[in-house]
Amino acid sequence: MLIGTAATATRDVPELIPVLIILLLVATAVALLSRRFRLPYVTGLVIAGLAIAELLPQRVGLNTSLILNLFLPILLFESAINTDISRLRSTLRPILLLAGPGVVLASGITALVLKFGLGLGWIPALLAGVILAITDTVSVIAVFKEVAVPGRLSTIVEGESLFNDGIALVLFGLILQAHLTGSVTLTEGVQRFVVVIAGGALLGLVLGYLCAGFFTQSDDPLSGILLTVALALGAYQLGELLRVSGVVAVVVSGLIVGNAGLSRRFSASSRITLYNFWDYAAFGVNTFIFLLIGLELELFTLWRNLPAVLLAIAAYQVGRLLSVYPLLALLRPFDRPIPLRWQHVMFLGNIKGSLSMALALSLPASLAERGNLIALVYGAVLLSLVGQGLSLPWLVKQLKLSPLSETRRQTEELQAQLIAAKAAQDELESLLKTGVLPKAVYEELRSRYQVQVARAEKSLRDRYNQRADSGAIDAGDRPKLDAIRRHLLLSEKSALQEALRKRVISEAIAREQLQQIDEQILLLEDE
Repeated sequence: MLIGTAATATRDVPELIPVLIILLLVATAVALLSRRFRLPYVTGLVIAGLAIAELLPQRVGLNTSLILNLFLPILLFESAINTDISRLRSTLRPILLLAGPGVVLASGITALVLKFGLGLGWIPALLAGVILAITDTVSVIAVFKEVAVPGRLSTIVEGESLFNDGIALVLFGLILQAHLTGSVTLTEGVQRFVVVIAGGALLGLVLGYLCAGFFTQSDDPLSGILLTVALALGAYQLGELLRVSGVVAVVVSGLIVGNAGLSRRFSASSRITLYNFWDYAAFGVNTFIFLLIGLELELFTLWRNLPAVLLAIAAYQVGRLLSVYPLLALLRPFDRPIPLRWQHVMFLGNIKGSLSMALALSLPASLAERGNLIALVYGAVLLSLVGQGLSLPWLVKQLKLSPLSETRRQTEELQAQLIAAKAAQDELESLLKTGVLPKAVYEELRSRYQVQVARAEKSLRDRYNQRADSGAIDAGDRPKLDAIRRHLLLSEKSALQEALRKRVISEAIAREQLQQIDEQILLLEDE
């Protein structure tokens, strides 16, 4: 049996090569055209997949196992390793609110509309609600790269995406368990939910710190790449094997490696190599996923199920609306308020993607409504990627979230020069200590960078002093200045918390100081 299977696979490889070449050429053409006409890349890939579906010599479609076991861990780990925990911590409340109760609420509302609107059973309706509650953040982040948005908004959207998939997948598994076993009580469901999430987080912490320990002992980027790939794929598989959330394990391990592992003894060139690899890996995975979505979709089936698809889109949009605006309004007394225009972006960016399709394909054959649910999800994904994907850049521009004034542009240019020059000086110190760089060459190069540092620092100091003396700060510059102040206040808060933990200061004094810092942070304008 194994020999027969291997022989079949061997025969299929030569037949797949022309298909892969065609897909790569199509992806290249779409990338060039998207950049030229300023269109969302992922939307262009889906449309291209639709156009070439009948031209390929061999039918290629989405493979559920491939997406869940290979593509999903790669995308999650790439997002996590590039996420700054300090920024994530400052936006943790809205992120957890949207990714936790928000997903549950959106799933429930969508399920109710589909249950009574299409006459689905409770289990199919709940499964469809969870599948359609997942947001494909790749499309939204692609828009953010083209249109300037505040950094805090981008962090909230990216952070929600890190945990949104994990919560949705756990809910999906619990509902499937109820379908297969026939009964799961609410108490059992909640307990299972907590255990799966907590277990996944604990597993990710252990694996992440084990991997981070390697980076403190070695500065080999190629070994680091192999290790992080093994970590991303292994954390997911181990999580599924232990019956905890593999998605949460991948996210947490990626956060640990990106923030604790790569910031120690790993050199700048090695970090760049590692980050570039994961950028390329995520780009390649996204390219094939969205092309395969286009190849998998059938316009005739969509047309036949169009009324049901439109109802499904309306249902998940209502669910998203009622989970974004009310929940973030409840957050106002406890955290910095989220501007209404930002909430519009979170609502309008509710685009569906590959994970929704993969979950639809993974539905068991024993589910009576399986065929209808697949058609429903496929249609919703197509219209979402094309309709919302094409309109979102224009809508974000109309909201004018982060107008970049000429003064702010000049300030950021000076900051970029200062950051780059100081980083180069730090790397020179490292090269001198390791004996790579002679003392004479080190001093010459350092003096050059010092001139650049001094010039940038003087210009920034003059700019800030001028505004402080006049009492006027440009509206476009205030968020950037407040972001610097917020970073300093968070550093103060961290130092006080560490002193309290070590009992260097009393709790009463620490709590009073921490409260004052929190009040100052709340007064700062959003970045």
